Amino acid sequence: MNKRLVVHWLAIVAIAFGVVTLFSGGQALFGSPQARASVGNAVPFVLWFNFCAGFVYILAGWGLLRRRPWAVHASIFLASSTALIAAAFGAYVLGGGAFEARTVGAMAIRLLFWIAVSVAALSAKKAPAKL
Repeated sequence: MNKRLVVHWLAIVAIAFGVVTLFSGGQALFGSPQARASVGNAVPFVLWFNFCAGFVYILAGWGLLRRRPWAVHASIFLASSTALIAAAFGAYVLGGGAFEARTVGAMAIRLLFWIAVSVAALSAKKAPAKL
């Protein structure tokens, strides 16, 4: 499959992922008392990071759709910063902090997704342009 087409579809998924992240994170942070209670033992720094990253997901996705060179760097930034937050989350958990098990899976999905986007975007960037 064409590398640019793969990046195109990943960009669309990134935008959708960003919208869903903003909605769910916004509900957890600013929603009704019931919505905020439903997150259980959410780790505040992880919740705030994911919410703020949702804006960058949308921006990076848009940049990848428009084939902007900075979007490749944005995807690498998202993968790197997610890895750092995941490491901090791991340290928090190992230190005995309360957390929701679903956070482990969510962080793994986010990290793997942005690594995949970064690899695909770098690969497409290096691919020769079709005439």
